[in-house]
Amino acid sequence: MATTLIKIDLDQSPYDNPQIHNRWHPDIPMACWVRPGDDFVLECYDWTGGYVRNDDCADDIRDLDLSTVHFLSGPVGVSGAQPGDLLVVDLLDIGALPERQWGFNGIFSRSNGGGFLSEHFQHAQKTVWDFQGLYARSRHIPGVRFAGLIHPGLIGCLPSRPLLREWNRREAELLRDNPRAVAHLPFASSAHLGQLAGAAAREAAEEAARTVPPREHGGNCDIKDLSRGARVFLPVYVDGAGLSVGDLHFSQGDGEITFCGAIEMAGWAHLKVDLIKGGVAAYGIRNPVFQPSPLTPRQGDYLIFEGVSVDEHGGQHYLDVQVAYRQACLNAIEYLGKFGYSRAQAYSILGCAPVQGHISGVVDVPNACATLWLPTDIFDFDIRPQAGGPQRRPLDGVPLPLSYDRN
Repeated sequence: MATTLIKIDLDQSPYDNPQIHNRWHPDIPMACWVRPGDDFVLECYDWTGGYVRNDDCADDIRDLDLSTVHFLSGPVGVSGAQPGDLLVVDLLDIGALPERQWGFNGIFSRSNGGGFLSEHFQHAQKTVWDFQGLYARSRHIPGVRFAGLIHPGLIGCLPSRPLLREWNRREAELLRDNPRAVAHLPFASSAHLGQLAGAAAREAAEEAARTVPPREHGGNCDIKDLSRGARVFLPVYVDGAGLSVGDLHFSQGDGEITFCGAIEMAGWAHLKVDLIKGGVAAYGIRNPVFQPSPLTPRQGDYLIFEGVSVDEHGGQHYLDVQVAYRQACLNAIEYLGKFGYSRAQAYSILGCAPVQGHISGVVDVPNACATLWLPTDIFDFDIRPQAGGPQRRPLDGVPLPLSYDRN
């Protein structure tokens, strides 16, 4: 039985747990140490630190302070790890905490983060999902059941001081050049730096990087196939590596399009670590490399929705894959509405269910083509096109909890 090196108390604030942090900084002390070849268990808060509740009200999604997230378990120091090494992390197993057999999905209001389709979904909404072994169902979206591909949305190692400075430089420059909030810069007042305290913590908080975007070290990549049996190769930037994990997802569609787009959960991860000395230079690594899980839910059939880089207002975009994938998502949402789902329910399905997103073409000027693959067998009824037209279902269930902005 592997030792649990980091434990959490769901009744305790993550700010009171010295083995948890919500920023990236090279001065964060190691929460614990392991040796190459060791396996161990880390317990993890959900990304909000327990702020979101299992109820039928979306006020918690509306009011969530995004400067606090994500709450990560670690850093775990690996003896002998040095800058330039590759840290090999095997995800041996991942699961929900026994006392927390539910998760949530959120559509964020446009005034608080928004999402991939925020101009179409401007108010906060929430979906609560109950876990039934391998499967998830929601009282807020009837007629849907699927197996989870449980994975950490966030995994990475501590940055070096030069790398941290580079992150802050380029993201501040991006923000200066764009009037919209396109970067998440350091925000000291809500920083939690594990065991770092006093003046050192206050100084580090002023420059510590937020955890929202993925970067060269990994971080918030949201790759749904990093599930049981996956292997991750992470560049090491500091002595000891400083591995951290969090933002566990029971299931997610490619793109995590609602922003809080997976089924977020509190849980545990059973990991094994090893080192490839000098692996960064030997393999020319700039960003992490992954081997996906060999265990994936079997989907018998898909409907594939195409989108091209012409937006919903008729605007032409040159080989813009993001615009193309947005159109594929909007096309799938429109389609599911013909069976009785609200647009918000359909949006949540695409964020939570194991849909696949593909870049299908980037050479046929001027239009990029992207596709969204929606599994048909996650539904309790047939959603495939038929001569008789869509059979609208009496989808009797609690509507998605909705909250309007206070202002």
